[in-house]
Amino acid sequence: MNAYAIGHLLPSADLDDEIFVYMERIQSTLDPFGGRFLVHGASVEVREGEWPGALVIIGFPGMDEARGWYESEAYQELVPLRTRHMAGDVVLVEGVAPGYDASVTADRLRREQAAVG
Repeated sequence: MNAYAIGHLLPSADLDDEIFVYMERIQSTLDPFGGRFLVHGASVEVREGEWPGALVIIGFPGMDEARGWYESEAYQELVPLRTRHMAGDVVLVEGVAPGYDASVTADRLRREQAAVG
């Protein structure tokens, strides 16, 4: 099942050269794990709430590859180049299987809630 690294990076007035070095080198850390950018540098159209900053989504073949990439020595060497100049949140999340039906999840959650209450 596919997995994703999702970054919500907050605006920064300090676009130090290290940010550009990070961007230039990140793809080489993704390649060994089958990672590829799905969203990067695109404008965000906010429909509900607020969304300051940028959205980055990187796809991987699975959670093992996503974890392997994030924990790799090559990527960990790059992380400070970004975090010294740009705050944000990064999460790894597993995708849903083909044919996923949200109503099945709603039914399961409804049953779980009834069992507790």
